[in-house]
Amino acid sequence: MTVSDFQIEDKLIERELDPSYHEFSVEPTGRQVTVVLGGVVVARSRRVALLHESKHMPVYYFPVEDVRMDLLSPSGRTKDTPIKGVARYLDVDTGTKRVADGAWIHEAPTSPAAELLRGMVAFYWAKMDRWFEEDDEVYKHPRDPYHRVDVLNSSRHVQIVVLGEVVAESRRPRLLFETRLPTRYYLPWADVRSELLVPSTTRSTCPYKGDAEYWSVQIGDQLVKDLAWSYRHPIAECPKIENLVCFYDEQVDAVIVDGVEQERPRTAWSKARAVRTVAPTES
Repeated sequence: MTVSDFQIEDKLIERELDPSYHEFSVEPTGRQVTVVLGGVVVARSRRVALLHESKHMPVYYFPVEDVRMDLLSPSGRTKDTPIKGVARYLDVDTGTKRVADGAWIHEAPTSPAAELLRGMVAFYWAKMDRWFEEDDEVYKHPRDPYHRVDVLNSSRHVQIVVLGEVVAESRRPRLLFETRLPTRYYLPWADVRSELLVPSTTRSTCPYKGDAEYWSVQIGDQLVKDLAWSYRHPIAECPKIENLVCFYDEQVDAVIVDGVEQERPRTAWSKARAVRTVAPTES
C-alpha cells in the first residue's frame, strides 16, 4: 500500500470505531435465498431485503408470505433496537429440530430508513442448519454485494519475518485485495520454510474464500500460534489462492516487499500475538 492508501484505511477505521458513527441501509436483492433447519425449508424467497448496519454482518430479511410462519411462534422475548424499533423474537420448531429465539420480526420500525423491514422476518444465521443463495450453499453470513475480492499474480519480492527469522520468501506471490482489508500475500508452499510451520486445529470459514486451515510458526523453543493459513479448496469464485500460504501481516515481525518494510496494518486481527515456549522438538 502507498501512504495515501494507509491514510484512507486509517480514516475508514477511525470512522467505524467512532461510537457516534452508524451506517444503516436496506436494499432488495434478486437472489433466491433459502433457509433450512432440521432438513425442513423454513423460508425461501426471491424478495429478500439485505440489511447493512455498522458493527454487524449483513442480514437477510424475508417477507412473511415466504416464511413457514406455522413453524414459528412468539418466544416472549423482545429487544428495543435503534432505527429498527422493537424486535419480537420467535422460536422455530420444524418437528425435527427446535431453536429458541431463532428468528425475529420488526413490526413497527422507528425510522423511515428501516421501513422496508416492516413485518419482515430475519433468522439467526448460526442457529439455522443451512443457507442457500440460489442453489449454492453459503457459509458464515450473507455475501455482501459491495464486498469484492480480487487475486492478482505478482512478481513482487515478498519476505515474511517472524522472531527475527525469514520464514517465507517469494518472487511469485499472489496478492489478494479485499474490500476494507489490507493486502494479503499468498505464497507458494515451495517458497515457505515449511519445517517451521506446525499444523493447528484452528479452522475458519469465509463466505468469499471458503474454509481455511491454520499453522503456527515454531522457531527454536518459541511457538507463535495460528500465524499462517491456507485454503486447500477455495470456493469457485476465488480459485487463485488454492494451496497457497498467507501470514498475518498484523502479527509477524515484518513484511518486506521489494526491499521496503511495509507499514503494519490495523485490523480486527491487530492483537498481541500468542507466543509460548515449547520443547524444540515439538511438532
